[in-house]
Amino acid sequence: MVYICIPTRDEDRTIGVLLWKIREVMTDLGRDFEVVVLDDGSRDGTRALLDRYKRVLPLSVLSEQTPIGYGPAVEKLLRAACGYTRYPKRDAIVVMQGDFTEHPEHLAPLLKSFEGGADIVVGEPGSDVARPPRPVRLARWLGRIALGRRHAESQPGDPFQGFRAYRAVVVRKALRAAGNRPLVTTDGWAANAELLRILAPYARRIASVPMDRRYDIRQRSTRVRVLATIRQILRLRKVVPLEPEGHGAV
Repeated sequence: MVYICIPTRDEDRTIGVLLWKIREVMTDLGRDFEVVVLDDGSRDGTRALLDRYKRVLPLSVLSEQTPIGYGPAVEKLLRAACGYTRYPKRDAIVVMQGDFTEHPEHLAPLLKSFEGGADIVVGEPGSDVARPPRPVRLARWLGRIALGRRHAESQPGDPFQGFRAYRAVVVRKALRAAGNRPLVTTDGWAANAELLRILAPYARRIASVPMDRRYDIRQRSTRVRVLATIRQILRLRKVVPLEPEGHGAV
């Protein structure tokens, strides 16, 4: 089973088309799947749209009355997917955005690498379809500097890109080690980098696949705030990784 987790807030102009495209891709791949969406306090028509799609798709919807932010939303989705899985050593948990900057067509190479034995598959920079907004370009450049070379190069792929596949057992072990503590303590792009650091010790193999970002499809302005993003990334230098349960995790 592939659990496709999508945190979303005020995405009624893209989430429906995105869900339908996911259905097309997964049907072509012949994979069993379930989409799990967290509606993070949307004030537009996102929730009503999701309710309609529940009738025609394998879709579960979590909801928050007020926004909790990207990092906590991703953690809540991961916890939900780990609760759903019956075969954690075989099942995949995929996280992707709801604004179409991460296109469902990349599910195919992501899952191919996962089924080839990787426990975590991350995206690596491809080409950007359409020029990214200036705040995104600036945050990407400064973020690499703020993260530091040692952290940025410790794992393959782009540490800030959240479109990834995780083996469910890897996430379960990290959650068990965290206990009552939050798994993710930062937000935004920093949460993606932190999550990779936390889960990496539990994975036997981490792979990467190239992914093009689709800035030509998104229907709203970017939510990236450069200074806030850099502050969150700088916080990562102080985050103490979880202590793995034993050596080698899966």
